[in-house]
Amino acid sequence: MTTSDNDDKGGIDPSVQAELDRLRGSIDNIDAAVVHMLAERFKCTQQVGVLKAVHHLPPADPARESRQITRLRQLAESARLDPAFAEKLLNFVIAEVIRHHETIADSSAREGAV
Repeated sequence: MTTSDNDDKGGIDPSVQAELDRLRGSIDNIDAAVVHMLAERFKCTQQVGVLKAVHHLPPADPARESRQITRLRQLAESARLDPAFAEKLLNFVIAEVIRHHETIADSSAREGAV
């Protein structure tokens, strides 16, 4: 819900509404930053996928993934974010990256067979 989604502001103290609007504006900005950061991350992982395909490396790297999960859990703890949530989020992102890498590898294999 964005700040403009709440047309029925009757009954809410104006100072409370102003604070809600301020906080929601910050949330909207953070959401936009998260989306842009994920887009940048996926640009990098696409390049990794191409490199792996060219050199016939497997799409998944379980050892790296395990290290990343450990690292992200530690970062989450220091940021006072639930480490289990951070791990779930990273696992979701990793699964999508592997799917992209598999697609890139399949495409590369088809091009090489032609």
